[in-house]
Amino acid sequence: MAQDGDQPPSPNYGGFQNEIYFNGLQGVVPEFPVDFEDLVARAQAALPPHVLSYVQGGCGDELTQDRNASAFAHWGMVPRMLVDCAQRDLSIDLFGDTLPSPAFMAPIGVNGICTQDGHGDIACAKASALSGVPFVASTLANDPLEEVIQHCGDVPAYFQLYTPKNRELAQSLISRAENAGYKAIVVTLDTWVTGWRPRDLKTANFPQLRGHVLENYFCDPVFRSLLAAPPEDDLQSAILTWAGVFGEVLTWEHIPWLRESTKLPIVLKGICHEEDARKAADMGIDAIYCSNHGGRQANGGIGAIDMLPAVVKGAGDTPVWFDSGIRSGSDMIKAIALGASAVGVGRPYTYGLALGGAEGAAHVLKCILAEADLMMAVNGYPSLAQVRTEGAQRVG
Repeated sequence: MAQDGDQPPSPNYGGFQNEIYFNGLQGVVPEFPVDFEDLVARAQAALPPHVLSYVQGGCGDELTQDRNASAFAHWGMVPRMLVDCAQRDLSIDLFGDTLPSPAFMAPIGVNGICTQDGHGDIACAKASALSGVPFVASTLANDPLEEVIQHCGDVPAYFQLYTPKNRELAQSLISRAENAGYKAIVVTLDTWVTGWRPRDLKTANFPQLRGHVLENYFCDPVFRSLLAAPPEDDLQSAILTWAGVFGEVLTWEHIPWLRESTKLPIVLKGICHEEDARKAADMGIDAIYCSNHGGRQANGGIGAIDMLPAVVKGAGDTPVWFDSGIRSGSDMIKAIALGASAVGVGRPYTYGLALGGAEGAAHVLKCILAEADLMMAVNGYPSLAQVRTEGAQRVG
């Protein structure tokens, strides 16, 4: 964080609303939605049904997915008055970088097919550069990880790993990410098998089995060595090979190997229990990522935000990232108040991606950051440190 007396490094995110209002004086209204409800409605009309069902769908009856979002309503924050909030500092320090806000773009494995040109991963990277919000690039992508990061500009990027069963392939993906310039490896723990997703099952549609978002595998030299013929000559065999190697069942015994596999910080994604957070911290994990995969993997019924305080307690001094259910800037600030160090936006930016590529996704991120900044201004929180000091209260 910026030191007392320093000029806050954060942009004036709340000023985005003034830009919109002044444009309105010239008869110009926003091209993209400024609220989540309209964003969803527009995206539903824009996305092909099979892509929409994959992006929107959750596990089972989607109770957990719905509670992820609705649970924010029973957390509230008490305003403080007569505080100078003319400038707000939303900056965070993360793995040696000072970032202007706590927001990041959570990994989503079908970003690649959410733009008409099939290069949604590159559009996400461009949105990161436009907004200043770091991108966590998924293993599942339509473009090679090396090419994606080239479009992030000066904004740090992180690589999310679905750990394959083949150890040599896993090491290849990790090494490629490290060599390409990603700043951390985010290891997803809860997706070695896919949860029961009725929306996709109704149409018998699983994008990866149709050859989508597998480019990081298809261009990998280790993966290609497993094939009798390259993917461009025998796509079906390459897909079946991918299905056979995807999804190592990770246990605590794998942590030393992961730690030894890279010089980069390791982030464990999917931690929702206090004891798991404590053990991960004790084993030297660099950051703990509290997430229930947006309700897509297991339908346990508990909103992720309700599990965050215990995870933060277990993590101790280890930073805690958070996603699942973030729909607005106020959601982001509540997650910070409950102890999150960085907060991931998922479906909202993907909807923006579907509407307007990089510009659409960047617009959504700017709206969320504007609301977060203005909430801090009005409530008397000049810094994220003050947000954490005030905390959030259970209201229902």
